[in-house]
Amino acid sequence: MKKNMIADVAMTVLLPCLMAYSLISETLHEFGGLAMFALFITHHVLNRGWFANLRRGRYNTLRAVNTALDLLLLLDLLCMMISGILISKHALSFLGVTKGASIGRILHMLGAYWGYVLMSLHLGFHGKLMASRMGVYKNKTLCVVLRILFGAVSLYGLWAFAKRQFPAYMFLQQLFVFFDTGEPLILFFLDYLAIMILFAVLGYYGMKALQLAGQSEKRLQKETEKGEDPETEKNSIKRKGAASSWPCWER
Repeated sequence: MKKNMIADVAMTVLLPCLMAYSLISETLHEFGGLAMFALFITHHVLNRGWFANLRRGRYNTLRAVNTALDLLLLLDLLCMMISGILISKHALSFLGVTKGASIGRILHMLGAYWGYVLMSLHLGFHGKLMASRMGVYKNKTLCVVLRILFGAVSLYGLWAFAKRQFPAYMFLQQLFVFFDTGEPLILFFLDYLAIMILFAVLGYYGMKALQLAGQSEKRLQKETEKGEDPETEKNSIKRKGAASSWPCWER
């Protein structure tokens, strides 16, 4: 479990660094990409049981959405790895790949920005588990402070999401990514951290909403299995309540 956590934290820290691309130099970006690939393989080896369980058990809405998100993220990272090989100029130049660079660059850009959003949502979906392991829910004051903090950062993240032109890159309205080389690197990372927190918060509360919907679905299913129609039962209770409220001379 600790190895899994270390790999996940390392991937989370490395992702914004990779998004900086030319701001950290193309060479560092490529070797960082190789490190991400190694962590990606490690993550899936440590979680290999997930693949075995895909065809087992019942799929409720929460599990279906979570599985779809994980599969999309898996496909996105594979796309990033393959397109990264096509456009590599430093780390993998010895492979001698000379074709497909133009399509590889577009796929890499798409994978980078969609992957950033998907991974942030993925973090949010597993936020409850991580918070439980760290004992966050045991401290009510800390919970309130974190909710306020993450809420404020998410609002800033929404602004940063537009400022950094994520929609334009995600939907190919811009085919080239522009970086302000004069911008302090810390400001770049703060913006991208805020964007990550924004989608992690959306993922966290989306997961909670799906959990509540699933609990309601289970409750209705149990009532149906007992042979009780929830709507009929509600109407019966209302009629009984109305009857008990009639004046005694009308009975």
